[in-house]
Amino acid sequence: MMPNDAGGLIPPVDVYETETAVVVESPVPGVDPGKISVTVANGVLTIRGEDERSSEVDEKNYYRKEVRHGSFSRSVELPVNVIGDKAETTVEKGILRISIPKADLKK
Repeated sequence: MMPNDAGGLIPPVDVYETETAVVVESPVPGVDPGKISVTVANGVLTIRGEDERSSEVDEKNYYRKEVRHGSFSRSVELPVNVIGDKAETTVEKGILRISIPKADLKK
C-alpha cells in the first residue's frame, strides 16, 4: 500500500469483468477481514479498513521504516452498472476479492 497526501494508505487494485460480474482484487496482507468495509454507491466501489499493529517499536530503533500501517481507503469507479447490495467479499492469502453482479440491462 502506498501513502497518500493525507497520511492514509491507498491499496492498489485490479478491476476486471467476467460475463456476470465485476471483480476487484486488492492486497490486504495482515489486515483482519473484520476491519474491512466495502460499499458500492452510484457506480463507485469504496474499500476502507484498518491495519493495526499490536506492539509498537520506538522510532529511534529503526534503521529504515518503509512498511506503513494505519487506516486505508480506496474508491474506484466501476466500468458497468452493478447490483451493489449483492457484492460478495472474500479474503484469501492476503488478497481481498470483491465480486459484484452486473445489473441486468435487458428489461
